Amino acid sequence: MPFQHLTDKLQALAAQGLYRKCHAIDSPQGVFLQREGHTVLNFCSNDYLALANHPAVVKAFKEAVDRHGVGSGSAHLICGHHSVHHALEEELAAFTGRTRALLFSTGYMANVGVINALVGRGDVVFEDRLNHASLLDGGLSSGAVFKRYAHADALQLDQLLVTAALNKTTGNKLVVTDGVFSMDGDCAPLPDLAAVAKKHDTWLMVDDAHGLGVFGASGGGLLQQHGLSQEDVPVLMATLGKSLGTFGAFVAGSDALIETLIQSARTYLYTTALPPAIAAATRASLRIVISESWRRDKLADLVARFRAGGAQIGLALLPSASPIQPLMVGDNQQALVMSNTLLNKGFLVSAIRPPTVAQGTARLRVTFSAAHEEHHVDQLLDALQSMAR
Repeated sequence: MPFQHLTDKLQALAAQGLYRKCHAIDSPQGVFLQREGHTVLNFCSNDYLALANHPAVVKAFKEAVDRHGVGSGSAHLICGHHSVHHALEEELAAFTGRTRALLFSTGYMANVGVINALVGRGDVVFEDRLNHASLLDGGLSSGAVFKRYAHADALQLDQLLVTAALNKTTGNKLVVTDGVFSMDGDCAPLPDLAAVAKKHDTWLMVDDAHGLGVFGASGGGLLQQHGLSQEDVPVLMATLGKSLGTFGAFVAGSDALIETLIQSARTYLYTTALPPAIAAATRASLRIVISESWRRDKLADLVARFRAGGAQIGLALLPSASPIQPLMVGDNQQALVMSNTLLNKGFLVSAIRPPTVAQGTARLRVTFSAAHEEHHVDQLLDALQSMAR
């Protein structure tokens, strides 16, 4: 039988509680979703500021379709770079306090493209052990020597860089970290990492996909919150599909960085540009992020309410001040059972299992949106408490 070995592997995944299924959604993103004929209260979206279906964002998208059409038609460097792309890049650069910004079609492509453009054979890349898969894949595919340091451990990173110096490593050195870690919800010690990188004359790249829009006085992310400049963090990457509610990604930094990526990042050069209507919609959502700080304030209040309630009923929550609140379970099958039990009660909460997380650390990943209300949080806490009983 063709591909019998693949069938065997799939059956083994199912037996270990690691099989994944894709379920169709029949409604716009929001607090309530229509999922295969059922209405569910959504606690697993990354639409943190509730902008994915915001009327102003939808209107901007529709108007841009009338003006620019649907597809971009080509890669940026052929004929796919529309004026609205250029305007968004300028606005993202200003928003993040960087000289320039460059749009990528996905966050995965941005991370792989940037790392491969900056380091290669003879260079060294240092990555946090819990970095997103796209960052790890970028480092591994670059051809550079690949070093991983203990999670959020700036001291061990410093020791690794000292060792590299003692070994007379002469190539470029790049430190790569998530800002907010997507499965644990905690934040990297960015000021410490920036200090270590500067001490060793090393580039620092931060993926702030889950921090942009959520943190900072105007939503500029963790770098804005910590007051870290372009000199402190030369490479900033963030996505548009989370707090900004649209799709795609960007990299921001110096003129030399952006020009290098335009010339050398294969995932920029050899793919179709974002639809211009997506760029127009993102410009609208960016204005809302900046002007409506109440969304960040409300989100923080909801997270605090959930954590306080979780502590009262003894939930095994990981330490996190972000909208990502992981509830540790451990066993793969048990995480699936809990997720399905919540689904039967009308709550959509994802079970996260290996290889996304380490063996023995399966969890429920609860995420919040500014569109949630306090009673939604309380309903989820009641459901979790009843399961614990």
